[in-house]
Amino acid sequence: MTRKKLTAIVPVQNEEHNIREVLESISFADEIMVVDSFSTDNTLQIAREYTDFIVQREYGYSASQKNWAIPQANNEWIFLVDADERVSEELKNEILATLEKDEDPNVAYWIGRNNHFMGKRIRYSGWQNDKVIRLFRKSKCIYEDKMVHAEIKADGQVGFLNSPLYHNTYVNLDRHILKLNRYASWQAEECEKKTGKLTPYHFVIKPFWRFFKHYFLQSGFRDGLPGFVIAYLRSYSIFIRYVKIWLLRRNLN
Repeated sequence: MTRKKLTAIVPVQNEEHNIREVLESISFADEIMVVDSFSTDNTLQIAREYTDFIVQREYGYSASQKNWAIPQANNEWIFLVDADERVSEELKNEILATLEKDEDPNVAYWIGRNNHFMGKRIRYSGWQNDKVIRLFRKSKCIYEDKMVHAEIKADGQVGFLNSPLYHNTYVNLDRHILKLNRYASWQAEECEKKTGKLTPYHFVIKPFWRFFKHYFLQSGFRDGLPGFVIAYLRSYSIFIRYVKIWLLRRNLN
């Protein structure tokens, strides 16, 4: 039985604090491709210790970057992992076992994620059922052309791996807020034409509902202070999105 070869792809930009650990965790892949958006820190120097397959492209948005990189892989099976994620020994073994199947009806696999925020494993707050497609055949899958939270569109059956992917979505508060602000700008551009007249519903009710949903309905209070911060920041991201739409319509953004 011959195992199918695997290309692991890691998109990065100024990830010197993450790059070594993520590359160590995917060292089992037959090929590692680092997709760099012209990092200005030591990301590339560290990456070259693990692979010579480094491509560079200006960062537009996540889905565009990934769809540009995937066809350049030399293997049919792709494992795409972000710099703030880690592959456990259990997940590694499950991936390798999956690639050893002679006949696999699946063209992609969902993988659950254990999310960490502000140094704490988040078990509630709406993140408890988080899952992503990260193992897939490049000829059968493509990312949606969306600027934020794009998912893989698979042309075929999708399976599910049992072992989770470790995800630390928090480096520091300033960086996290900058990320939320960037996402809000992209979402404002995408939603502007679909959004009708802006009213207090958009600026008051929707942000309040998002906080209520994450903190109370999805039991964010059980995650302690990090749960409160998650709910508050999700509420803020909704509010700032509509502020940005208001500004766009007045050419003030």
